[in-house]
Amino acid sequence: MAKLQANYELMYIIDVDLGEEQIAAMVEKFKTLIETHGTINELEEMGKRKLAYLINDKPDGYYVLVKFTSGPEFPAELDRVMKITDGIMRSMITVIGE
Repeated sequence: MAKLQANYELMYIIDVDLGEEQIAAMVEKFKTLIETHGTINELEEMGKRKLAYLINDKPDGYYVLVKFTSGPEFPAELDRVMKITDGIMRSMITVIGE
């Protein structure tokens, strides 16, 4: 029986204080993690933006949007990894309706 696949959207914000190299490495890390468990349909690095409100007393963040397809068990694990990764200020995974 084939595993059910669903479409998801991940938006995450990286602390800009990490610097360009570490930000690029982090984007690559999550890209690889998602590709290991699913398929990336779209990856958009939106870059440094002003936050709507201060997070950890910081006014800016580096925004990344990833649209991917995976089995239903992976997003919970991805969310867990995001929460324990230093430098990730916020992350949110949503299911995209067909």
